[in-house]
Amino acid sequence: MSAALLATRRLVARYGSVEVLHEIDLSVARGEIVALLGSNGAGKTTLLRAISRIVSTRGEIELTGVSIAGWSGARTARAGVGHVPEGRGTFVDLTVEENLRLGGLARPKARRSTGPADLAQIYATFPVLADMRRRAAGLLSGGQQQMLAIARALMGRPHLLLIDEPSLGLAPLVTQQLFETLARVRDEWSTSLLIAEQNARLSLRIADRAVVLAGGRVAAAGPAAGFRDGAEIKRAYLGEAAGGPQRSGR
Repeated sequence: MSAALLATRRLVARYGSVEVLHEIDLSVARGEIVALLGSNGAGKTTLLRAISRIVSTRGEIELTGVSIAGWSGARTARAGVGHVPEGRGTFVDLTVEENLRLGGLARPKARRSTGPADLAQIYATFPVLADMRRRAAGLLSGGQQQMLAIARALMGRPHLLLIDEPSLGLAPLVTQQLFETLARVRDEWSTSLLIAEQNARLSLRIADRAVVLAGGRVAAAGPAAGFRDGAEIKRAYLGEAAGGPQRSGR
């Protein structure tokens, strides 16, 4: 496996006096898709926010071997960490293309000149957005808005893309199409993905590895193939794996 792009060690995150993440060890390799699984309240969203420096943390977070634990969210984004939050967060009154161009502002100024070429690549990866480039984002369907949110993050040319619950509120067929597109994103954009998702079946279909959170801790981790029968996930969700030996995919 290639060298780790992202690594966290003994990562702790809290909201006020409430500790939500408890000493999380996690890694994402270059060119890898990692499925972050767990039930509601397991800590998936907080972990993504911690990595993108939206919440305060204790412990270590490294990007390409460099500590980013004390960085701001803006600096982290410029360094190549994209974040697609739950709920999409598109600017509904702006057109599809205006949303995309805003996404390009996340990259350092020296790299913004490649914007037109990136727009062309976006439209090749997401053909439905090309057909709707002049339409207000608020007029798009839920699936189209989710694709726009992902495409906007890609305009920043991230090395690592964090995606929170991409299937939320989407019909099964739309969700399946979305995950097929995410697999293409890794290959066509040379981007690693950490996907927080409750739909374990679809996540594991495209993932190289899986990490299951339960109660703010890593309950199980390892190659995605080992989770696809569901038994490992059920054990982790029920807490039987917590506190015991963890499978390692590193």
